[in-house]
Amino acid sequence: MGLVDWFGGFGSTLVGYVVPFLFVLTVVVFFHELGHFLVARLSGVAVKVFSIGFGPEIFGFEDRKGTRWRLSLIPLGGYVKFLGDENAVGVGDHAALAAMIPAERARAFAAKGVGARAAIVAAGPIANFLLAILIFTVVFSVFGREVMTPRVDSVVADSVAAQAGFQPGDMVISIDGRPIDSFTDLQRVVSISAGETLDIVVRRGDKDITLTATPERKEVTDRFGNEHRIGMLGITRSTTGADVVTERFSVPRAAWVATQETWFVTARTLSYLGAVVVGRESADQLGGPLRVAEVSAQVATLGFVALVNLAAILSISIGLINLFPIPMLDGGHLLYFAVEAVRGRPLSERVQEIGFRIGFAAVVVLMIFATWNDIIHLSLL
Repeated sequence: MGLVDWFGGFGSTLVGYVVPFLFVLTVVVFFHELGHFLVARLSGVAVKVFSIGFGPEIFGFEDRKGTRWRLSLIPLGGYVKFLGDENAVGVGDHAALAAMIPAERARAFAAKGVGARAAIVAAGPIANFLLAILIFTVVFSVFGREVMTPRVDSVVADSVAAQAGFQPGDMVISIDGRPIDSFTDLQRVVSISAGETLDIVVRRGDKDITLTATPERKEVTDRFGNEHRIGMLGITRSTTGADVVTERFSVPRAAWVATQETWFVTARTLSYLGAVVVGRESADQLGGPLRVAEVSAQVATLGFVALVNLAAILSISIGLINLFPIPMLDGGHLLYFAVEAVRGRPLSERVQEIGFRIGFAAVVVLMIFATWNDIIHLSLL
């Protein structure tokens, strides 16, 4: 390979993988940290640093209130550092606090009441969920959403659906009492219900019939070659013009549908993680930054709307993960604040330090595990 070819390949990789990855991650991280920042400012806490990324600063400036806005070298996250913080994960610098004059100490994060501190910390994950709702709202109101009626076009021979009595032309009305408005609703319920018995009401002609089926767990490959293990019945959807429409929503309706979409992604993520814990699902679907970069590149080929939809889903995931009660994450801080509220005083510095070390170790182990999954998935070994 010549030098020109090498640089051409590198440029293609840069544009195809790195740019979509950085776009998605930067948007999500920026809004997460913006949540912390805005509530801190409203609470009278001085913000010393607002950083996208970690490590050495690439570019930065200082605003008139003394906050250093910076873009850092390692683009795998970000942080907001408050007055009185020792480091980027919110550990207080008690020596620096003790040396402050009263007026300055009043603007430190650690000097605020437990309610204010909890609000500042919770604002980051909340901002992630609000970002997802905002993205979905704009997409649904401006571009609309393709809706496929839940009509059965064909039934795979000897499949779960065939054994349950499904017939071409059946219109799925509800599953376990939950209304089904589209084929997407049907797929979502079935995909997460492998091994669970479902009561499915279908409309056949002018009659409603209840069928009982247990989705079978199968491995499927998407258009990009990624493999997923999901529940399947063995039916295909109708693709006739009357059964596929693009639905556009008013802004209020789009906001409500966006909220439902955000809740679905949240519930699906928690369901999967719970299944991993009890051993019903494999943890090999957990991905790290390499997988996010790969998926970002794949989704970018589908267009900008698909990429911002991915940003919304990633925002939900990051918001949710940050709420886990692991010291060093936002959820760990909230756990400490809850204990402080009950006890009437904070945990000792020693206990908090041990907790942060355990939390740091847990996060590192999780990142190593996720990156190992990425390497195996991408066949880099």
